[in-house]
Amino acid sequence: MSFFQKLTFFLGVLTIPYLLGMSGLFFGHSPPILNGAGGSFPYPLYSKWYFEYTKIDPSVRFNYQPIGSGGGIHQLLSHTIDFAGSDSPIPDTLLTGSSSEVIHIPTVAGAVVIAYNVANIPLLNLNKETISGIFLGEITRWNDPRIVSLNPQATLPDLPIVVIHRSDGSGTTYIFTEYLSKISQRWATLAGKGTSVRWQIGIGAKGNAGVAAAIKTIHGAIGYIELAYALQNDFSMAAIQNQTGQYVAPSMDSVTKAFPRSFDHKDFRISLTDSAEEGAYPIAGLTWILLNINSTPPLRLECLIKFLSWALTDGQTYALPMDYAPLPSSLRQNVLNLLEEVKRKNSLSVFPWSQRGAYWLLLGKECKMSCPNLAIFKNK
Repeated sequence: MSFFQKLTFFLGVLTIPYLLGMSGLFFGHSPPILNGAGGSFPYPLYSKWYFEYTKIDPSVRFNYQPIGSGGGIHQLLSHTIDFAGSDSPIPDTLLTGSSSEVIHIPTVAGAVVIAYNVANIPLLNLNKETISGIFLGEITRWNDPRIVSLNPQATLPDLPIVVIHRSDGSGTTYIFTEYLSKISQRWATLAGKGTSVRWQIGIGAKGNAGVAAAIKTIHGAIGYIELAYALQNDFSMAAIQNQTGQYVAPSMDSVTKAFPRSFDHKDFRISLTDSAEEGAYPIAGLTWILLNINSTPPLRLECLIKFLSWALTDGQTYALPMDYAPLPSSLRQNVLNLLEEVKRKNSLSVFPWSQRGAYWLLLGKECKMSCPNLAIFKNK
């Protein structure tokens, strides 16, 4: 071997580690920015997940806008984002006749709490009659006898009740109004359930943060927000009577008890509201990441599946410290199985994004000919 050949070989060996760190440049692709939008309910946890995951795969970046579940679903079905965050499932009626193939990936569960701003009332019991009465505008003062009878230990003031609700399309609203529709036929008739409903009374505010800000500034206010936002603001929260007659405060333990004992292996649009389980908090709900399989480019879909697989395993350890309930292990395994099935059906590769350029150079056309369905070759 000549000196020039030795030098060429030596430089080639030195170059391989560098190529393994490149991010797809040899295919004309930039490192992916995964664009998402949707619910503010899981936003604190998702922000933590994005931060931690980019330490594992620095080539991936996330851009998630907490515009509300309704807005996220609209953008996903309009093919303007890669994924949506939603606390409300997409009903079959919305997908019928559509070219979209949407899958619901549950990530964690959380509590929608009834927070209030009334001085010197740290504990408050509410049942289905008082909750529906307050949010329908039929109970208008804090010393209403129906509230007083549930709270004999409290001195409730003669103060107007100011209802705060969401003004934007919201999965938090969906969870809350799904609960109300289950426990009150009058609510179901007058207001209904959904990400937006026919509010009979109250002041609208945008996002969980907006509702929290309104509760904090208005004496006598009451509203519904995700537990993490209530804890951040040190709000008083009501204990809610569940199906078994218990008054249950929101906590990760009481949210976990709301899970059913068995799960469908394919359809993860599971409702946790008004659970019949002992000790369950009745206004609990799942939050999902929604993927539109048909419209997501293979490389982006692969990156999302890899991220979600991490979120459902190592990422679950971040849930409890941030006041979300991890998924039960049996449900997580079913969801991971679905992700593997999606990966197989779409012939997605197992090679990390950062190694694809080097993989192409090292294996060349022979691999492309023998493995034409690998995602690394699909856009060539």
